[in-house]
Parts: sequence; C-alpha cells; structure tokens
Amino acid sequence: MGIKAFFKKAFGDMKESTKAQHEVDKANFAAAKAEAKANWEEAKMSPSQRQAKMQEERDAQIAAANERKAAADARIDAAKKK
Repeated sequence: MGIKAFFKKAFGDMKESTKAQHEVDKANFAAAKAEAKANWEEAKMSPSQRQAKMQEERDAQIAAANERKAAADARIDAAKKK
C-alpha cells in the first residue's frame, strides 16, 4: 500500500467517524432539548398536579421496593432449603 492509498483510507475513515459522531451529537441535543421542555412544562404545573405526580412517583418507588424485597425473600428461602 502506497502512502497515497494510506492517507486516502485514513481520511475516509475519519470522514465516516465524523458523520457517525455528528449523528450521536444530534440525538443527544434533541434529547437535551426535549428534557428541558419537559422540565419547563413540569415547572408550570399547578401545586395539586405537582403533588399528584410526586405521589405517583412515590407509589412506583414503593412498588419497586416491595418487588425487590419479595425477590430477596425468595432467594433467602431457596438458600435455606439447600
């Protein structure tokens, strides 16, 4: 492989890498923009809506904790039987 072919391949690889990174950057920017809009909309919620949303989040956390506890209890029972 000559020096010309080497550089042609190297610059081609850099071009493809740059295109791929640009796509990643565009996706990250769109996600950040959507998160900012969601934060703004949540900030505009009324106190009763905010309270209901927080209660939903707490209920979900309690349910997840109960599932983890049940799984741990099952593992304990399985370990005791062996």
